[in-house]
Amino acid sequence: MSNIQYEVIYTALHRTRALIDFNICNDIHKIHEFQKQTILADKSLTEDEKAYAIRELIKAYDRNKVLFNSGTKRVCKNCIKECLATLYCECCVQNYLKANFSNWTSRNDDIDNLIQRCQLETLLPQKVVEWIPYNNLQNIEYLTKGGFSEIYTAIWIGGRYKEWDSKEQRLKRLGDHQVILKGLGSIENANQKNAIHRDLHSGNILYSQFDQDWYISDLGFCGPADKPSTSIYGNLPYISPEVIAGKKTTKASDVYSIAMLMWEISSCQLPFNNYEHDYYLVTNIINGIRPKIVSGTPLKYKNLMKQCWDADPSKRPNINTIINVIGEIQRSYFQDIPKELSQQINDNLENKAGNNSKTNYTSSKLFTSKIHQFENLPEPRNATEEEQEAFHSKPYDFNIPDNVDDFNKSSNQNTSKASGILKVFKKLQINSNNDNQNNYEKEIEEQQQTKKYNASFNDEEEIYDDKNFHSEEQDEYEIPDDGF
Repeated sequence: MSNIQYEVIYTALHRTRALIDFNICNDIHKIHEFQKQTILADKSLTEDEKAYAIRELIKAYDRNKVLFNSGTKRVCKNCIKECLATLYCECCVQNYLKANFSNWTSRNDDIDNLIQRCQLETLLPQKVVEWIPYNNLQNIEYLTKGGFSEIYTAIWIGGRYKEWDSKEQRLKRLGDHQVILKGLGSIENANQKNAIHRDLHSGNILYSQFDQDWYISDLGFCGPADKPSTSIYGNLPYISPEVIAGKKTTKASDVYSIAMLMWEISSCQLPFNNYEHDYYLVTNIINGIRPKIVSGTPLKYKNLMKQCWDADPSKRPNINTIINVIGEIQRSYFQDIPKELSQQINDNLENKAGNNSKTNYTSSKLFTSKIHQFENLPEPRNATEEEQEAFHSKPYDFNIPDNVDDFNKSSNQNTSKASGILKVFKKLQINSNNDNQNNYEKEIEEQQQTKKYNASFNDEEEIYDDKNFHSEEQDEYEIPDDGF
């Protein structure tokens, strides 16, 4: 299987997921069968590539069967107990972890007991809560500090568990890799069930090039503990107008923030990046002014974005609707877009972003949340088309610094973010060539959860899948949510 083209395989797997019609494939078994048949009929794959792709689908199917407790059980040849997974046995994984209890300790009985209880209920070999001794972390370096946390990077020696080896009857680890460590404070009252984010902006959206997955960070928190009660905390362009006006944050407030993220992705710019975060900008947001939608934005995407930033929170769609519409847009893209147009889109995006060097965003004022305090604001409303046009027709008031180097630095800081978004945006496209494995199991599970439950900003079900061991980018950051 040495001639396998992994980028071709993962492109095909992306295509099978994007083509799923959840009105027809309305359970995990139908989804798996549809994807398998689609792979078998794919003429772009060799027989070896089809076999590899189907094994990836089985991994996703195993996980979904176990998580949803659905499917035909088999009797494990090793432990003689019933199990749902095909590539591993849930009972064997739990027995392996139990036998290893004596080989680790946090030196705190409560923590040890909690971790042991979690391990005895482990259902997925790649989702194991474990204690990571401090000496298993190397090259710990301070990165930055937020309103309620400190961020460090480190090398996790050995890494997390990645899969079950049926021949050796043991869990295998990923290997050394970089991770992000986070120290939290003032979190005693945090409740992430049915959570509201309260500070959703692109600085809190993490993208892992290692597994091509997205993570929402700082979920469920609302800023420093010493924040004045009459103030708000966040990144101003992403804060909903009703919250700016003094009302409580809701799920609809997060939906407004999603609209700003959608605009940021479509424009390759930060919202209102040419304006100071002051009373002038606030009054315009309250009065319905929104970023100017760039030409070429798909109509469905544009309409969804406008619904999400409506001044009336009750008129904004819920997260289920957003996921469904984005899914429709994605399926349409995978089905209809010709390769020539795909390349043209890439070229257009490249021209928008320009060739800019990378910037350290941890110090950027446009990328950081802070405390704001505004008084005597009117009730939020939507602006008319004429008001929008008048606002965006105004000339910008640029301040030219005395030092040309300072001007160049400022210019790069405002535009390099767009270049970063471009790279991420292009990775979302089906025809992008990369050889990192994508997290198909997680995406299918989340699609199923969307159909079965009310989706919310809840990362409790966040699962990692196997990583691509043929990639050259295994030194990228990964968040070790399997435990510390």
